[in-house]
Amino acid sequence: MVAARAVRMRGSGGPEVLALEALEVRDPGPGEIRVAVAAAGLNRADLLQRRGLYPAPPGVIADVPGLEYAGTVAAVGDGASRFAVGDRVMGIVGGGGMASQLVVHEREAIAVPEGMALTTAAAIPEAFLTAYDALFARGGLALGESVLVHAASSGVGTAAVQLAHCAGARVLGSSRSRAKLDRLPGLGLDHAIEVTDGRFAAEVDRLTGGRGVELILDLIGAAYLEDNLKALAVRGRMVVIGLMGGANATLPMGLLLTKRATVIGTVLRSRPLEEKVALARRFEAEVGPLLATGRLQPVVDAVLPMAEIAEAHRRMAANQPLGKIVLAW
Repeated sequence: MVAARAVRMRGSGGPEVLALEALEVRDPGPGEIRVAVAAAGLNRADLLQRRGLYPAPPGVIADVPGLEYAGTVAAVGDGASRFAVGDRVMGIVGGGGMASQLVVHEREAIAVPEGMALTTAAAIPEAFLTAYDALFARGGLALGESVLVHAASSGVGTAAVQLAHCAGARVLGSSRSRAKLDRLPGLGLDHAIEVTDGRFAAEVDRLTGGRGVELILDLIGAAYLEDNLKALAVRGRMVVIGLMGGANATLPMGLLLTKRATVIGTVLRSRPLEEKVALARRFEAEVGPLLATGRLQPVVDAVLPMAEIAEAHRRMAANQPLGKIVLAW
């Protein structure tokens, strides 16, 4: 065991339930590594968990939030050979990312590109793995297709815009903030859609000459369901990865049938180890080189000390960030 510090939740509630406390972290077992965490990204799932709405999966520490990390390998378990002590790694976890030490399976860890700051790397795993998986593994995005990315100024949104652009797609992005949209063209956004009343299908129709988009990445959920179906091209796909606009809506079945649409739901947190390993390995091979050369870059809104975790939660709840908030030890 090793002594560590962690953000811990003293029950459910507002940001005031968060505090830095001591934590004992076990030694790595066979095939595992222990990571000295330098920084962790903040995600909306952390806000939901703090409120008691998104508990950690079984077997994952329940009172330490954090779904991603970046740091250096501090110890290796028996049979672990991918990394050595001192190597820089990043990755996603089911929880516990906001601890100064954590144990992960070595096959889930991803090498941090050479020369990249660990505070920058901490903004990559959850956003880019989620976007990559949703666009390609779930959504089947192909060269020349059009994709609509909702909440395009979020961490996942900014990652998805860049990935889709690199894949040769025509990228439309929505946000409720014109100021945030105006900062996205440099990431590869072709068309910005400001959503002020929850309606956007007419603008998608105009921008695509009445065709619609082949793929939608939806972080909003219920509030956008009907317009999402309207905005899809015939045989289009919609991948739902967030529910910021609600979890329950009436599905217009006639429109679903007419469009011959496919609606896909996805989540990374609760997937079994082997699925996470497969995604990490594919991501490292296909996306790692683009991160290493700087063609893809995480958008970091702010890097705050871990002691300011409550303030970070308040900022995210107020929809202030463009991209990611990172907490550093």
